[in-house]
Amino acid sequence: MARNTISKYIWIVDTIERYGSITRERLSELWSKSDFGNGEPLPRRSFYNYRNGIADTLGIDIEFNPATYEYYIANDGTDTAGKRQQWLLDSMSISSMITSSNDISSRILLEDVPSAREFLSVIIDAMRDNHRIKFSYKSYQRVNQQHDIVIEPFFVKIFNQVWYVIGYNTADKKIKTYSLDRMANVLITDEKFNMPVDFVPEEFFADCYGIITDLAEPKRISIKAEPTQAKYLRALPLHPSQEEELHDNYSIFRYKMRNTYDLRERLLSHGSSIEVLEPPELKAQIVNEMKKALENYKKK
Repeated sequence: MARNTISKYIWIVDTIERYGSITRERLSELWSKSDFGNGEPLPRRSFYNYRNGIADTLGIDIEFNPATYEYYIANDGTDTAGKRQQWLLDSMSISSMITSSNDISSRILLEDVPSAREFLSVIIDAMRDNHRIKFSYKSYQRVNQQHDIVIEPFFVKIFNQVWYVIGYNTADKKIKTYSLDRMANVLITDEKFNMPVDFVPEEFFADCYGIITDLAEPKRISIKAEPTQAKYLRALPLHPSQEEELHDNYSIFRYKMRNTYDLRERLLSHGSSIEVLEPPELKAQIVNEMKKALENYKKK
């Protein structure tokens, strides 16, 4: 499909989203002022063709409200679908902007996401048809590469610019997480599987920060943050359970989460700008890691 057509799709969806709902006449007026319209309105037939194309290509439905004569973006009512749709729109909008900015390409610096390049489409194909996959894997905890790992791919997740597949390991008989950038020789097998009817991907990491989970119960976690750091946490919450208690010179943020490796790494990355208040075991772990880091410098 022509790049310009996709850009038009994105413009229409983005405009309707920004307005919440909009009449076709108002959309046509805005179109005429855009780079696509060049002063000309959006023809009725073109709009309906674009509307169908958006549904077929992007999986996004533009619905009409006969009571207000306005169009709006529809979803299936689930939070997961909303997040997926927003992520898709953001990604495609950014991609479109970057593609049309070749004249200043040297001034647009991007972060590489190598994990999606080779195997993501293969894994998604396996998920679509519920087929097991077989692959080799280079774990950071093992010296040698593991071969012929077979899993039932339940879902994929991106975290810190790395894609992961989470699925049932048929040999270990448990759900495990694998980073796509450490996989090799990924093959879709002929063996099919059935997704557990009670398994909800969105809930698997619900009590966690990051990609690592365990069987520990979620606990009340409190951290104290200086004013500048509090602004970052306020803008980019660590977890949906985040609550803030505002004070004159600091804030206390409270969560209900599991104490995982990813969470500890994130807290340590904030250095002295935050302080873990509870639970005691998490505070002790953070203190211990900081002491070990300091000892490394003392040795020199």
